[in-house]
Amino acid sequence: MKKSNKPNIVVFMSDQFRGDCLSILNHPDVKTPYLDTLAAEGQLFENAYSACPTCIPARAIMFTGKSQRKTKRVGYEECIDWNYEHMLAEELSNAGYQTQCVGKMHVHPPRLSCGFQNVKLHDGYIGHYRRYNTPYWQHQNVCDDYMYFLKSHLGPSADVNESGAENNSWITAPWPYEDRYHPTNWVVDESIRFLETRDRTKPFFLMSSFVRPHPPFDAPKAYLDMYINKDLKMPEVGDWVNKERTEKNGYIMDSADGCNDEELKHQALAGYYACITHLDHQIGRLITALENDESYNNTIILFISDHGELLFDNNTFRKTLPYQGSINIPCIFHIGKDLAKTTPFVSDNLFELKDVMPTLLDFADIPIPLDVDGISFKKKILTKEEINRTYIHGEHTGSPYIANQYIVTKKDKFIWFWG
Repeated sequence: MKKSNKPNIVVFMSDQFRGDCLSILNHPDVKTPYLDTLAAEGQLFENAYSACPTCIPARAIMFTGKSQRKTKRVGYEECIDWNYEHMLAEELSNAGYQTQCVGKMHVHPPRLSCGFQNVKLHDGYIGHYRRYNTPYWQHQNVCDDYMYFLKSHLGPSADVNESGAENNSWITAPWPYEDRYHPTNWVVDESIRFLETRDRTKPFFLMSSFVRPHPPFDAPKAYLDMYINKDLKMPEVGDWVNKERTEKNGYIMDSADGCNDEELKHQALAGYYACITHLDHQIGRLITALENDESYNNTIILFISDHGELLFDNNTFRKTLPYQGSINIPCIFHIGKDLAKTTPFVSDNLFELKDVMPTLLDFADIPIPLDVDGISFKKKILTKEEINRTYIHGEHTGSPYIANQYIVTKKDKFIWFWG
């Protein structure tokens, strides 16, 4: 059996994971032992950013390697067709890779493959695809593979929102079913199954794409118990903050202006951290599967998120705003030892989502399309060569309070609201 000499590629994609929520970065509360191991043995980029910090535009940027100007996505807009050339999975598929996505895509139409040869889909709870007049083939109960799995095992009334924790809210509750039915576990189970059944004459690209720690904050009870009774560090609130917005809106369960109830805030912090540690442990299962598969040392692993979570910083919640909790994302590369001898490091180079595609294509020795805006970090990872980028420009549309532009450097940031 002839084997390929190209590297395998695995992307652990999370949703709404703050860049500072790694214990290797001395976070005061959250624990991430498996991600810490990847970072300690690999390359950690502290200044990684999402240039348009909401799910859909961030993923368009990552999949295409293009800036938000070229993707024409500068805010959260549903039900708009994705018509992009040269997406990451497409380029890898065309170059002979076996490509698989398990988990969240958040594209339109919802079963659009974006170049993946196979997709096992779970987009979380998205109300837009659950409405009464949603076309049958787009409804989540039909097109979402995890929803089919859950209902097949637990009955037609089973749903991801059974705990009552809402999909954009700070409401926190433990997962109501057995752990093995949690969508985080399902993504890992299906990813491991892909490893077991893949075509071993080809290199593979696997994107294991998790909804958590995006709400609902519904980790299994054992993980919530790790944090719920702990004295957690509460978010900082500057003296410049307009507290009237929170006083007005802070009893709305998904308010972007935070929460007025200190106990509910504490529960939300515990719930968010519990989702992160649960995710970390499940990623550990997948790393072990790569080791058992004997592909770990011939694999490039990237851990990244589409955007962060404000988590009550300055009385804010969710994302879209240009503050660090929202725009700063985790970014870890781990290069298998059979591919290259690399030196672990922590870098302050400015990295953004549009750099993912050119970096991974460069490692696979695949030509980078000319319309890509991102920069390959291959030389930086292999030789510590500095990347000549002095700033990142980001933006997000919305109401006068949300619509913003920002410029961030290694040391400072300038923000302006323009709505």
